[in-house]
Amino acid sequence: MSLRDVIIVGAGPSGLSSAIAAKKVGLDYLVLEQGTLVNSIYRFPPQMVFFTTPELLEIGGLPFVSPYDKPTRAEALRYYRKVVDTYDLQIAGDEKVVSIAPVPDQAQQEGETTLFAVETHAATGVRRVRTARNVIVAIGYYDRPVMLNVPGEDLPHVHHFYGEPHPYYRKRVVVVGGGNSAAESALEMFRAGAHVTIVHRWPELKSTIKYWVRPDIENRIREGSIAAHFGACLTRILTHAVTVRGPDGPVDIPAEAVFLLTGYRADTQLMVDAGVTLTEREAPVYDVETFETNVPGLFVAGGALAGADTGTVFIENGRFHGETIVGVINARR
Repeated sequence: MSLRDVIIVGAGPSGLSSAIAAKKVGLDYLVLEQGTLVNSIYRFPPQMVFFTTPELLEIGGLPFVSPYDKPTRAEALRYYRKVVDTYDLQIAGDEKVVSIAPVPDQAQQEGETTLFAVETHAATGVRRVRTARNVIVAIGYYDRPVMLNVPGEDLPHVHHFYGEPHPYYRKRVVVVGGGNSAAESALEMFRAGAHVTIVHRWPELKSTIKYWVRPDIENRIREGSIAAHFGACLTRILTHAVTVRGPDGPVDIPAEAVFLLTGYRADTQLMVDAGVTLTEREAPVYDVETFETNVPGLFVAGGALAGADTGTVFIENGRFHGETIVGVINARR
């Protein structure tokens, strides 16, 4: 069994930038991805526009050229494919990492050095175990929604991701959430002919909503085109309605489709099982200078280090983590 210098878990921008840095210094690396390339971006709504400008999404020194001030999802997917092709990165797709197990290196005296056995389950059903001296966990969080754990959450008309507005033409739709995903999906479905109601547990929408979206959604709510229940929590989902509890008590709202757009979290269980300690905010404990966790040789990059504070890590800042980590690993060789 071959022993790699580093295995990178996740083929998002932070994982790809880690791979580029590893290749540049001659490390033997491999990227493992449970889905497709930049899987989180791929799962964004097709018409999504980024909040940031193209140059802030760049990795590996390759320019992101766009005719728009705000790049689109389609442009980002094309750009990251170009990055992989340019650097000929080693990526194993459709391989879900199910465990990262530190094991003593029997080749070293007294087991002073720790290696990692990384087990994956492929989409084809094949199971594999690879070994490495270091692991970089660069998993995102968009593909793992926060569950509300309310009755009816598993019904077929309940969704944690939003795609296209057309299927909801003339349907009664309830959107739970108060951030960008909730606001943008509500606006799109309203304009496609849906009857939309927003339910948000706080008194007002989140302050992080995109500046060009905020006045639009606020005006639609103000004029009554989109109904809204603020300070209200969803308590159950029925086949054709939801129940929310607000300041005036429980209310039943008709619903033929329900979107629970209440946030996403990285899979911390993978790190916990490897021995990583979490903070009260569900973030891994790590050295802010090296991004190394309390498990020597196990590093975190990008969204993996955010915990519950997902609004603090974006492509714009997470894309630099890999270069720092690889510098640490290379210096120890």
